[in-house]
Amino acid sequence: MEINPDDLPWQSIYKIMIGSIVPRPIGWISTLDVDGLPNLAPFSFFNAVCPNPPHVVFCPMIRGSDTSHKDTLRNVKNTGEFVVNVVTEPLAEAMNLTSTELPLGINEFEVAGLVAEPSRVVRPPRVAASPVHYECRLAHILEFGDQPGSGAAVIGRVVHLHVSDAVLIGEDKIDLASLKPVGRLAGSAYCRVTDVFEMIRPPSQIRSG
Repeated sequence: MEINPDDLPWQSIYKIMIGSIVPRPIGWISTLDVDGLPNLAPFSFFNAVCPNPPHVVFCPMIRGSDTSHKDTLRNVKNTGEFVVNVVTEPLAEAMNLTSTELPLGINEFEVAGLVAEPSRVVRPPRVAASPVHYECRLAHILEFGDQPGSGAAVIGRVVHLHVSDAVLIGEDKIDLASLKPVGRLAGSAYCRVTDVFEMIRPPSQIRSG
């Protein structure tokens, strides 16, 4: 089947994308609104950008239900800060609760029974039970359309990291078995990182000098 994306409704393109671009890491993004009320929401269009200087990206879509922007995007635009909390198996149920579309002003930390812990550098709180946090300041927002299914790429510069000693090996390696991260698939499906295989990367063929 050959597909011109202009020939299908965006909902069908969405289903193909989330069914084939898998597994996707989950960026559990905490923000504050202009009045200081916390917001917490998961985004599976999320990833790292680069390590020097460290940047991450998440992509909130315009909602199909009411054609409005996500509270997270509005908060980041207004405050310029956010925190990425890593989702683990023990936190999966709470993360799922925070994916619910709730009325403006509802605190998702309270809805999901989560403790909000102060961050070190930015103002939005972090999820205390998450073992890894990336505190970020807004670097760029790229917007792609203004219709349902359109969205934005929010790029943040990481200004502080918190990594629990419980998931560290040495100073800079993550113990995957201890972290127990959760990945996103399509529909209601998620995955665990339990079936791992290794391949040694071939050495560089580029000679310096």
